[in-house]
Amino acid sequence: MSGGGPASAQQADVEAGRDASASCVACHGMDGNSPTDQFPHLAGQVPGYIAAQLAKFKSGERQNAVMAGLVAALSEQDMANLDAYYSSLEGKKGAITPDQEAAALAGGKIYRGGYKPYDIAACMGCHGPSGRGIPPAFPRIAGQPAAYIEAQLLAYKSGARINPIMNSVSFALSAQQIRELALYISALY
Repeated sequence: MSGGGPASAQQADVEAGRDASASCVACHGMDGNSPTDQFPHLAGQVPGYIAAQLAKFKSGERQNAVMAGLVAALSEQDMANLDAYYSSLEGKKGAITPDQEAAALAGGKIYRGGYKPYDIAACMGCHGPSGRGIPPAFPRIAGQPAAYIEAQLLAYKSGARINPIMNSVSFALSAQQIRELALYISALY
């Protein structure tokens, strides 16, 4: 590959990605839909996003001891193949319980309309009205586990995870608003 950049989606091999996903299934599920709410669903992610995140884990820009170990031996081609495989799968819709509906409704107001007291733009501006993301920079967040979304937003809020846009958005939101937003996003499809 020329230029030293990531392998393009046109060069990626979905079947090779499926074969390479064997070490991913314990946390992210056989079909790319995590069996636990602590890990993200990879199925249906926007093309390019997973490869970019894997590269960040490999470089140390994104910190996670387990992921760092898993990506250490991956080449750019391996990352592109995994990206192509997971983006070819169908993501699943999350579910909220009846007692969470009011909180999810409040989160929907922030997702669709932003939070004007702090000039926070609507989440759908980057992630789309249905949360399907905008490739390659803005990930699909629809249907992700609420606990995972909440943990990531809190990591952005504290600065433990770095993304200038997400850090400023999350910093201004309360823990309750983050929880409400996470519930709403988890139910998007």
